[in-house]
Amino acid sequence: MDESVIFAARARVLADLEAHGLAGPAAVSLLDEACSQRRWWLEQWGDGEPYVAGLVAQDVQDALRDGLPSDDPAGRWPVCERCGDSPVHALHIDPDLGGPDPTWVCEESGVTVAPLGELGHAR
Repeated sequence: MDESVIFAARARVLADLEAHGLAGPAAVSLLDEACSQRRWWLEQWGDGEPYVAGLVAQDVQDALRDGLPSDDPAGRWPVCERCGDSPVHALHIDPDLGGPDPTWVCEESGVTVAPLGELGHAR
């Protein structure tokens, strides 16, 4: 298995965590756990390489949501910053299977916000 796929996925998700100020130890631990699990998954299904980055992002998003109190804004990562006056809502990875070419999409408007790893450039 080509480890660079996992490292590239980690780098893209970490960049998006950093773009929202969430790249602290707890989130990075969740990211590392997601990468470890997807490494195993990729060993089982070698054709899954195009999906790994998006799936890692979804895994981290789910882990943040499940591991934080409901009033903690980090539990909604990444929050949509495009909809202005709307209630706080998150972005999601499209396509649902994580790839190929995963992008962050607003769950309210359906508008594509940024490719995975480029949330810092979407503001």
